[in-house]
Amino acid sequence: MPLSTPGERDAPVPPDDAGVSFVMPVLNEQRYLRRAVASTLAQDVPGPVELVVALGPSTDGTDALARELADADDRIVLIENPAADIPVGLNRAIRASRYPTIVRVDAHSELASGYARRALRTLARVQAANVGGVMRADGRSPFQRAVARAYNSRVGLGGGAYHGGTEEGPAESAYLGVMRRAVLDEVGLFDESIRRGEDWELNLRIRRAGYRVWFDPRLEAVYWPRESWTRLVRQFRATGAWRGELVRRYGRGNSLRYFAPPALVGAAAVSAVTAGVQLGRRRRGRSWVLHLPVAGYALLIALVALGRGGGRGWRDKAWTAAVLPSMHVSWGLGFVWALVRGARDTVDTSRLDGRNTPLP
Repeated sequence: MPLSTPGERDAPVPPDDAGVSFVMPVLNEQRYLRRAVASTLAQDVPGPVELVVALGPSTDGTDALARELADADDRIVLIENPAADIPVGLNRAIRASRYPTIVRVDAHSELASGYARRALRTLARVQAANVGGVMRADGRSPFQRAVARAYNSRVGLGGGAYHGGTEEGPAESAYLGVMRRAVLDEVGLFDESIRRGEDWELNLRIRRAGYRVWFDPRLEAVYWPRESWTRLVRQFRATGAWRGELVRRYGRGNSLRYFAPPALVGAAAVSAVTAGVQLGRRRRGRSWVLHLPVAGYALLIALVALGRGGGRGWRDKAWTAAVLPSMHVSWGLGFVWALVRGARDTVDTSRLDGRNTPLP
């Protein structure tokens, strides 16, 4: 029988064979698109299926590959997303879709076998408006594998449910998301003024409307992180900036874990100023205690890198030790900047150059 929580509304449950619309915003994803599309269309679900791909202004041959894939499979629908922004592309894809259940897919991800069928069962069982699962980050190069280890670590991204949770239940947000179209139409689609964190904001509105957002750890999708240090830093700075913007807009609705990176940036600033003052004095007094937060953080990173979570060899461990603070500091700097000035027109530029080569 469907679960029911007092004070919450049940999302509508369409017939099993009513159909599923997968939606995928794409920008400079030639390297990953073929596999993402293959894992999506391999999903075995009752009823008709379509994959609506919103094509941004790519410069790496993504559009040509997308047309090739669409010519080979009439379930693929191509639409234009000249704005390039993810929420705009998602909304365009949803509006162009035909079926009552929407499955968001990232071109940097690959859905596990049975993902969609299991999600549909969970949606119907708990009558949720949105259900998400676990992001399993993976990598092919030493650097990308280090980033994946950071993603999968509680230290790396703060231990959110979709980074390794094991207990099913109500959630703050949902990775990717399998959503009921009727609820999206009721609460509004993605907020196009939010360029990062748009999923969190949508799920906030879903929850405020009384519907359930659900986490199911049996749902898994592989995620391929950025392939270089500069792209990683650009991505995390933009992500941090938009989280700072979301804090400006929604305040206490944000989890406390989002404040850890800006706290690190603040502690590092205090430590640097203290060190400068100490250099000009012979007697340092007790001001050394102001260095303890940064020293503790450095020790934590060293323990993670040298432990099992740091990889197998010294090369892996060195990359892990470099990647973790790169993610935290760039995210924290973006957050602080946006908290003071707002995210404004901050864009994730990590996919804009389009210099990718196809994967084997």
